[in-house]
Amino acid sequence: MKTQMMKLVILIMFFIGNMIFVSKHKHLLIVLLSLEFIVLSIYFLMMYYFLMMNYDMYMLMVFLVFSVCEGALGLSILVSMIRTFGNDYFQSYNLL
Repeated sequence: MKTQMMKLVILIMFFIGNMIFVSKHKHLLIVLLSLEFIVLSIYFLMMYYFLMMNYDMYMLMVFLVFSVCEGALGLSILVSMIRTFGNDYFQSYNLL
């Protein structure tokens, strides 16, 4: 019962993160936060399955390194956009 509830919570976290990412938001910061929420749910899922299968946690450290790099890249893009355009609205500039 406890493992089924844990799987359900992780699955709900993943789908909520995807729904926030897919919905149309004005700010880039909200999109980046939803991406980090998706990465966090994937991390919990990997940790759950590695614990259930008695694998070592080395792959989780590699995943954390890549997720931190992804977060730092997102923040650097956000800072450069705010310095260039003055805000993080998607409507204020043309992405094409």
